[in-house]
Amino acid sequence: MTAPSPPQRLPAALTPLEAALAALRHGLVPVAPVELPPVQALGCVAAETAALQALPPFDTAVADGWALRARDLVGASSYSPLPLAASPVWVEAGDRMPEGADCVIDAGWVEQAGPLFQARAEAIPGQGVRRLGGDIAAASSVIAPGRPVRPLDLLIARSAGLQTLKVRRPRLRLVNVPAMSGRTATAELIAESARAAGADTLRTEATGRDAASIAAAADPTGCDLLVSIGGSGVGRTDAAVLALARCGEVVAHGIALQPGRTAAVGRIAGIPVVALPGAPDSALAAWWTLALPVLDQLSGRRPRPRLALALERKIASSVGIAEIVLLKAQQGHWMPLAAGDLSLDALARADAFVVVPGGSEGFAAGSPVDAYILRE
Repeated sequence: MTAPSPPQRLPAALTPLEAALAALRHGLVPVAPVELPPVQALGCVAAETAALQALPPFDTAVADGWALRARDLVGASSYSPLPLAASPVWVEAGDRMPEGADCVIDAGWVEQAGPLFQARAEAIPGQGVRRLGGDIAAASSVIAPGRPVRPLDLLIARSAGLQTLKVRRPRLRLVNVPAMSGRTATAELIAESARAAGADTLRTEATGRDAASIAAAADPTGCDLLVSIGGSGVGRTDAAVLALARCGEVVAHGIALQPGRTAAVGRIAGIPVVALPGAPDSALAAWWTLALPVLDQLSGRRPRPRLALALERKIASSVGIAEIVLLKAQQGHWMPLAAGDLSLDALARADAFVVVPGGSEGFAAGSPVDAYILRE
């Protein structure tokens, strides 16, 4: 059995969150686009796509009924049926509209007596009709570049007959450092969060908590970002930062972030590395503030959605430490749920979070707070 590492110490002065993030993002550019089948593109960030053809490519009936010209029905009513000069054409939903017809009326509003037809209702042009380009305008794109692909975007892509979508999907390697308890809840949480962010995620397990085992699992080959989970603290069995130093460069260990102050950032062979703590709240805090912004930059994603609401009550924070505060929307206001110490219950109930900057003492009640949305 490998002997535990000697206890470590965090630096006396923690690295400001902004400085740690700037070091991670320095020199990064969006990854090259790849073409994926629609089902695999879901959640990825869209890149530039070719202009689409109009859909439908011609005027199409959207209801079963009689195809007519609206101006030929002026004055028709159930009290005064209007004889039609020409026989109407029966169409069903999806059929191409006959030449000259611009509306579809229900079967019950046309009567037939032998070879003669009469209408019992008026109509307006376009009634019961999907115009050319009514679903997709000609020369439009499936989805704006920089936005995640949604299920509704896939509907448009499939309707347009696209076999692939062009997206940016950063390659992320997750290295799970086995917890002393044997639990993997935090690793599962980060892996699921990474997939939801559109990353091509590969998870590997370190065979032990020692530096050699972690370093062996932290292979940056073929990835754009490497994230380790667990073992970033200063305990005798914490060796993630020692492994990072062995494989590459430790830029900062000890971030002025609560929770998450034992997180570390660095690089291995030029690839940015984030070492997350093993506790779920600390791991999430470092994931949200360090790893996720790097993924967004690599994928060329537009800024994540935020919502500004007034605070129901004040938020107090310690100067010098960036603090994560969980918020819940309540009657048009943000209600703080937890700050710094984030319980699992608070994490599950939160609608958004805000990062109180290290140079701030917090926010007064009633002040507007621009928070990152956690759920749509």
